[in-house]
Amino acid sequence: MVKFRTWLVAGLLVAAASGAQAQTMSYQQAGALLAKSCGPDIMKYCADVNLGGGKLLGCLDANASKVAPKCKSDFAAAKASIGKRIAAQQAIFKVCNADAARLCQGVVPGDGNLINCLVDASKAVSKACNQTITDAGWR
Repeated sequence: MVKFRTWLVAGLLVAAASGAQAQTMSYQQAGALLAKSCGPDIMKYCADVNLGGGKLLGCLDANASKVAPKCKSDFAAAKASIGKRIAAQQAIFKVCNADAARLCQGVVPGDGNLINCLVDASKAVSKACNQTITDAGWR
């Protein structure tokens, strides 16, 4: 029996291989995608499971042979995208530090001021910084 987590890993590998330029999903977009793709399976197999603590994932894993392939692939894509977004948000100041020092002199840090400066200066910002801003969902 193929487990849901095996499908998840396979989907993550596919998403990682093909998603280098794609924008990341917000939590709202991921939730909407999964509600559409996995909602029928959750209602059918996991209707009595409470959210949180991994119980829903455990239920889908236990019913992996019956869960729709679209649910599995969309779940993997959403998880990879959210992970990429979180990583970009954590890395942005390291990746964009030189751009901020060069282009945002005098900008007071805080309240998104540096991000706004970098977005406004996107034509002069390095490719890596621009991609990180996009991946972080701040554009």
